[in-house]
Amino acid sequence: MVDAIKPLARSTARTGSDAGLGGFGALFDLRAAGFLDPLLVATTDGVGTKLKIAIATGRHDTVGIDLVAMCVNDLIVQGAEPLLFLDYYATGKLEVAHGRAIVAGIAEGCRQAGCALVGGETAELPGMYSGGDYDLAGFSVGAVERERVLTGAGVAAGDLVLGIASSGVHSNGYSLVRRIVEKTGLGWDAPAPFAPDKSLAEALLTTTRIYVRSLLPPIRDGLVKALAHITGGGLLENIPRVLPAGLGVTIDAGAWDLPPVFQWLGREGQIAPAELARTFNCGIGMVAVATPEHAAALTARLTQCGETVTTIGRVIAVPPDGQRVTVTAMEHLWRV
Repeated sequence: MVDAIKPLARSTARTGSDAGLGGFGALFDLRAAGFLDPLLVATTDGVGTKLKIAIATGRHDTVGIDLVAMCVNDLIVQGAEPLLFLDYYATGKLEVAHGRAIVAGIAEGCRQAGCALVGGETAELPGMYSGGDYDLAGFSVGAVERERVLTGAGVAAGDLVLGIASSGVHSNGYSLVRRIVEKTGLGWDAPAPFAPDKSLAEALLTTTRIYVRSLLPPIRDGLVKALAHITGGGLLENIPRVLPAGLGVTIDAGAWDLPPVFQWLGREGQIAPAELARTFNCGIGMVAVATPEHAAALTARLTQCGETVTTIGRVIAVPPDGQRVTVTAMEHLWRV
């Protein structure tokens, strides 16, 4: 297994790290990477029960990208450049082909994010996992110059809220997704009702979008005041995490179209609109806050990088016990 993944790790080498495996720890040279007065930022996350679809269908080559995405997207919201990535892969019995496919996905995610895969742990735990089950956890370290760290402290009433499109469900809410699929009676190899050119498994395993390369340059140019990674909790719970006290946002749900996958999940699962908004990203994978003067330039920069960007709201003042996220025109967006 180690021999099989060494070339994959080497393919992620970057300035500051040679991404070699075999030592007890990995070194990173911040000075060589161009940092002068950096703060380190560390994150950890997993893929959750999306793995159950990969296991059931034998599709193991995408979940590694998800693993990296869930970690590095949390780094970028603080303005940090991802530098290092490590993984923990635990299974009942190691299948080298499966393990290599998983790590190949992790390496691809690292290349997309510009970070080095410097190590990890592969554990065979037959007393804990059976039937081909496995679990993944990821750990990422990034750095940001002290004066460029994004804290959200500068956000003010009147700033604009930009929604950056997701690639799909990303990696949250899959226990509910799997229950809905079970209720419909559809097989994983059946055409996806919301994307007939793909199987249901292929569509639901669409990888989490990695926003690092698109967002780092405008962050460094001072165009971004705050970012929120829209994961579990959706727009309702994640945006307030980056707002100062006394501020909230009003979101216009009619500003963007609900992607077909969420329309299908809402309809088949009979999910109440507020619960749909709290469980899934509903088509918005990342939210950026910018001044009205910078919003057009930020939108143009992100669009040039292949992102789909929509102005979805505005920052407003709220009383201490007020609602931090107000959604208008919900009936337009969540027609389930």
